[in-house]
Amino acid sequence: MNWLENGEVLSSIGQFLAEDIGRGDITTSATVNPEVRGQGRFLAKEYLVICGLEIAESVFAHLDPESSEIETSYADGDEVEEGTVFGTLKGYADVLLTGERVALNLIQRMSGVATLTRQFVRAIEGTGAAIVDTRKTTPGLRLLEKYAVTVGGGKNHRMGLDDGVLIKDNHISLAGGVTEAVQAAKNKVGHLHKIEVEVTNWAQLREAIDAGADIVMLDNQTPEECAKLVQMSRDLNPNVLIEASGGMDLNRVRSFAEAGVDLISVGRLTHSARAVDISFKIQTA
Repeated sequence: MNWLENGEVLSSIGQFLAEDIGRGDITTSATVNPEVRGQGRFLAKEYLVICGLEIAESVFAHLDPESSEIETSYADGDEVEEGTVFGTLKGYADVLLTGERVALNLIQRMSGVATLTRQFVRAIEGTGAAIVDTRKTTPGLRLLEKYAVTVGGGKNHRMGLDDGVLIKDNHISLAGGVTEAVQAAKNKVGHLHKIEVEVTNWAQLREAIDAGADIVMLDNQTPEECAKLVQMSRDLNPNVLIEASGGMDLNRVRSFAEAGVDLISVGRLTHSARAVDISFKIQTA
């Protein structure tokens, strides 16, 4: 998928620029001749997984449709070490200066998400489990952050509330129980929608599977508790997918993968990823 073909992404980039530029970049207008051409270099100031090259490029294209493409031998998903120049961009110097901050904010954020995701994916290599994201994203950046997760080697969970049924503790309480919630969902949603249920103990697990849940989420368990529930779930219905969730970090994520789950959802991929350090140095061309 070309994420830049998504109208929501394109519209957002225009909004991001409008927020930063306001009535105009008065510093650049006052100091830089609009006829001067420049070249900017994207420099990794630490190890990172590149993500957002096309997004950064589109920032400058919004300001000047004739801006050249980023010249690079790298692609999203490539790993680079500190000190690597992983892309250059030529254009009018005032355009490069005006778009610099928004482009950097986006590529630093996206690369940060991709880099953290890559660490989690590597932490569970060989187990058969997959790392997935959550809806704990930055408002306005969900599509870009979830794209960054896939660049890092992870998979996407729900894109939004309209994308799947996930029955959690509040739904269960308000519906009157696990069985009632699952049956109500089965009666109301389309046949193509799978139903996932969050469970916290053996009784809820059994009830969810007996009611016809397609996926169970084992929430806030220890690895040992998780392993027991996985075995119980496999005995009840080996076709039910099993997801582990709750407080996952790099120190213990593998123990959950080794417990036999299919999916491990990690909120910190998007809500706690640190923006990586990238600079954009501009000189006359």
